[in-house]
Amino acid sequence: MHDDVDRLREFYASPLGQTARRIVALRIRSRWDNVAGMDVLGLGYAAPYLRVFHGEARMTAALMPREQGVLQWPREGPYRSALVPETQLPLRDMSVERVLVVHGLEHAGARQDYMREICRVLMPQGRLLIVVPNRRGAWARLDTTPFGHGRPYSPRQLVKLLAKTSLQPAGMTPCLFMPPFRFGAMGPAALVWERFGHGLWPAFSGVIIMEAIKQVHAGVRVAVKQPKFSSIPVLAGLNPARRH
Repeated sequence: MHDDVDRLREFYASPLGQTARRIVALRIRSRWDNVAGMDVLGLGYAAPYLRVFHGEARMTAALMPREQGVLQWPREGPYRSALVPETQLPLRDMSVERVLVVHGLEHAGARQDYMREICRVLMPQGRLLIVVPNRRGAWARLDTTPFGHGRPYSPRQLVKLLAKTSLQPAGMTPCLFMPPFRFGAMGPAALVWERFGHGLWPAFSGVIIMEAIKQVHAGVRVAVKQPKFSSIPVLAGLNPARRH
């Protein structure tokens, strides 16, 4: 079951949520240090993290599942958010270079269909980043934050799920080692937790960030099909893989 969008917004407006966002966003950015001229698609509730790509990516867009609800995003300029069925994205095949999933996979009802749909819209050699609660971490054990809802994952479970698609694991980053309490949101303390946790107990991070690359085998033709329902005007700039 998905979190309500208002609860997600309230969490990220809180001191704990703001600190968590900064830490996770830093790790996301370290994996994708250059997205110049690329389209970056956010699924689930990725909007708080997409801002790190503003001014560099060709376009960023946030598609949010019907069960969760949608917010108008961003606050300034044309809105680039929309409410969509999570396994029927209104995008052409092979139309985006980057997909970021936050608060998405752990709530997906049909996980394999969800991953196949992501694979469908990714261009060949496109990259996916999945941010999920770590099954062994403290954040997954408390339901006072969004990371305590849905199904947490271990790295092995994520790799097995990716193996059922054309997505090849390309690296993992553990992060969010501070405790999921308000006192842990203090800036200096959070950085200390992050530094020591990454070096001493990486298996117990609050969050796992898994990166994957879409592999297309030689000789396999991928048909480009039209969306099953009308496309969203704000996403009209997303083009199929023939773009260079």
